[in-house]
Amino acid sequence: MEDYDGEIAFLGNWGRFQQIVFFLLCASAVPNGFNALSIVFLGDSPPHRCLIPETANITEEWRQASIPTQVVNGETEYSRCTRYRLDLISNFSAQGLSPSKDVNLSEVPLEGCSNGWTYSKETYQSTIVTEFDLVCDNEWKQPFTTSIYFFGVLSGSFFSGQLSDRFGRKPILFITMAIQTLFTFSQVFSPSWEVFSVLFFIVGLGQISNYVAAFVLGTEILTGPPRVIYGSLGVCGFFAFGYMMLPLFAYFCRDWRMLLIVMSLPSVVYIPLWWFIPESPRWLLSQGRVEEAEAILRDAAKKNRVTAPEVIFAETEGEKEQFKREEFHGFLELLKTSNIRHITLIFCLVWFTLNVGYFGLSLNTSKLHGDPYLNCFISAATEIPAYTASWLALQYLPRRLCSIVKMLIGGAILFLIQLVPSDLPSLAISLEMIGKFCLASASALIYPYTGELYPTIMRNTAVGTCSTASRVGAAIAPYFVHLGTYNKNLPYILLGSLTIISAVSVLFLPESFGLPLPETIEQMPKRERIKWPCLSSKQKNPQKEGKTHSVKILEETWM
Repeated sequence: MEDYDGEIAFLGNWGRFQQIVFFLLCASAVPNGFNALSIVFLGDSPPHRCLIPETANITEEWRQASIPTQVVNGETEYSRCTRYRLDLISNFSAQGLSPSKDVNLSEVPLEGCSNGWTYSKETYQSTIVTEFDLVCDNEWKQPFTTSIYFFGVLSGSFFSGQLSDRFGRKPILFITMAIQTLFTFSQVFSPSWEVFSVLFFIVGLGQISNYVAAFVLGTEILTGPPRVIYGSLGVCGFFAFGYMMLPLFAYFCRDWRMLLIVMSLPSVVYIPLWWFIPESPRWLLSQGRVEEAEAILRDAAKKNRVTAPEVIFAETEGEKEQFKREEFHGFLELLKTSNIRHITLIFCLVWFTLNVGYFGLSLNTSKLHGDPYLNCFISAATEIPAYTASWLALQYLPRRLCSIVKMLIGGAILFLIQLVPSDLPSLAISLEMIGKFCLASASALIYPYTGELYPTIMRNTAVGTCSTASRVGAAIAPYFVHLGTYNKNLPYILLGSLTIISAVSVLFLPESFGLPLPETIEQMPKRERIKWPCLSSKQKNPQKEGKTHSVKILEETWM
């Protein structure tokens, strides 16, 4: 419909119907919060060293000296992947020689950990690293496990968006919620790293799919200020709440299998939501299913205790033909015209950058100085004020300006971290959290900004495609962090540069502030060329001209 928001204005913005949809869809994001970054604790690597078998016939003195030491970051610690040859150590012990007096240990040959490893249990009872020995020669599997999960997220982002645009938001939401829950629980029974990784891929596929479907469903059902709150503070805030629950679960469940059980059980309570969350009337209208859309809105009118008009949508013959013509728009439609193509490519770059930074800083929390549970909780807690700031910005400020400012500040802070002296770890952590605040805030803003620029007939496909690009960034984020082993400043330099470049690209996006959601491709806001005041006297007041341009677009589109 040309004026959907006007046609359903009789419902109001914040009745019982909108309240039910708002809070139930927000609640569906909580499991995503503690599943998205569970690998921080599931895949952390505790201190370890080569195992000396109990059957080895050596004295306690030689047992303590059997592992060589090395200096790492100015501190002396035991080698994690080598030991002195056990057969020689046994001979020295049998001869009654002393490792500190009679034998020069620097001349004793080394060997690998052929008998396995012993792991510190000071922080964790077990992780997948200790379970499947993902250390030393198999250490590459640690970041790769995280990447496998995000490749699943990437696949889910791409396919679920198109499936949701074709079959509806609600079915995809609940199907993918079930996939996430069932396969998270199935991981408990993983007999090997390979099986765990395959299941983890499927968990990632379901995790992002239901998050995107819930976001789009709420964006299309809600109108006015509640829609802005939902897209920024609502669904993102509940995600952050779930993220804050993760270190709490992990603290009391130090065994990785028990942690998976605790994370999968809460999702069972979401099964009854099927009977309370409706399908998107906007999507039904885009498919020509007017009667179903009206039935949902009449039920909403009853819940809000208002009277619905006798005919809510007056369908014309032209609109019927339009519904048939625009029944489904796949991925290639996002590249069809110059306007859509430029918007899509810029959004893909921005989403990619924000996710590299967000997940790079989030995954690094277990490696920061101090307690990993506390660091993770602080990292999660910073997202609440970040999403609050995004909500306030969405209420009163242009989307383009807010995105640029937040990304520029975040990129500058990432550059500053490399200047912090090594003897001030608290300052470095504080700057990381401020950078996380900026990136999380920009991420929360970019979701509704994207949804506001694309029409209903391809909104879920567009958000899913942009989310796919973002998950490519998430998949390589573990390796971005791993670059710090070669040069501790390199990740911050790369992330800072990429963030600033993306901030500049946002200048070329159209503004959506104050405009209604477009229903068709023709109603999409057009890109504006950057106009410099010095080029023309008519451009002395860009702010006023921008407002006039927005009004002109609105008049041409809706009149």
